[in-house]
Amino acid sequence: MSRTETPKRALAVIFTTVLLNSIGFGIIIPVMPQLVMEVSGASLSEAAMYGGWLMFAYAVMQFFFAPVLGNLSDRFGRRKVLLISLVAFSVDYMVMGFAPTLAWLFAGRIIAGIAASTNSIANAYIADISPPEERPQNFGLLGAAFGVGFIVGPLIGGFLGEFGSRTPFYAAATLGIVNFLFALSVLKETLPLTERRPFDVARANPLGAVMQLKTKPILLGLVATVFVFNLGYFVMPATWSYYTIERFDWSPREIGYSLSFVGTLMVFVQGYLTRVAIPRIGAPRAAYVGLACALVSFLGYSFAPFGWMMYVVMVPGSLSGLTMPALQGIMTGQVSASSQGELQGAISSASGLTAVLGPPVMTGLFSYFSRTTSIIYFPGAAFMCAAVLTLTSILMLVPLFRRLQSAAKQAEH
Repeated sequence: MSRTETPKRALAVIFTTVLLNSIGFGIIIPVMPQLVMEVSGASLSEAAMYGGWLMFAYAVMQFFFAPVLGNLSDRFGRRKVLLISLVAFSVDYMVMGFAPTLAWLFAGRIIAGIAASTNSIANAYIADISPPEERPQNFGLLGAAFGVGFIVGPLIGGFLGEFGSRTPFYAAATLGIVNFLFALSVLKETLPLTERRPFDVARANPLGAVMQLKTKPILLGLVATVFVFNLGYFVMPATWSYYTIERFDWSPREIGYSLSFVGTLMVFVQGYLTRVAIPRIGAPRAAYVGLACALVSFLGYSFAPFGWMMYVVMVPGSLSGLTMPALQGIMTGQVSASSQGELQGAISSASGLTAVLGPPVMTGLFSYFSRTTSIIYFPGAAFMCAAVLTLTSILMLVPLFRRLQSAAKQAEH
């Protein structure tokens, strides 16, 4: 399918695929602490550490295989690779649902990590069908799909969690199968044969995918900024459920409510605000606004004394959703159509590396500072670490955007 044939239909299909995938992901989050404690017999602080290492196992596999899958999508097309990813997630949820031991949970996460290309391939789809000036808004639309999934998924997961910690996993596996069948039926290929390129092993290893950007230092710097920002942002999926249980004694249903509220805000920001704000103020300013709001929210989460205050902090925190669509729009404008999959693979590798490092670090901070034996009792230590990393990413962007402005002025002359 060419970019000019049915871009709106293709966008709708990708939106639906990402939506169903994110619902499945959101379903399991509210009950993950309970399941880990159930199969391991550990306390909450110990379960948080296990949870971090489960995310680590997933992330290591994703780090090594995301660039391979990204390059395979540039060679064989987006559709086949995306379908494989959807099947893998269904298998993962089923294995975890029946897990009798902690080892089974790790096996499920490893399976999912190997084929976890949903987001990067969906982003490559968007790059295929969108003109450069519309890419930031359309990337934001995918973020909105993830947000809608986070409205519905945690609500379902919190409700199903009342019937046992494993029930949400069975529901997620079923939804994954439905998503696969939907994509198999209606998803079309968007990368023309004329724009495909041979598979290159050197470009498909995780470091090679990033190092291919060494001839574009500004682009490499932007990917590094994404790395630092995402490293901090991993505090949310890594510790949110554990932190709110420890700090406010929230139940799975209350955790589900909070994540659904986050999802509602994400839909507004990435589904609407990105399409209005980024064209009006420009992608660089939008990235700054998003990062500044992330910084404020992480500080707020660190010190919130009451559960209701978490909801207050979520409002400015939702504006952090401007960051990635803005940066992705800038980055995709720096490469050709035939290399969009490779770029998304490099971004996924950078994000994957943060996922390797982030969960053990964040859950480690939470686990240590939430113990009664720690020197200081401060469960919000992980959010404070995220605030520092976000400030670092802001400082990294300043010289990069100056160089982009300088290059643009030179091109005009």
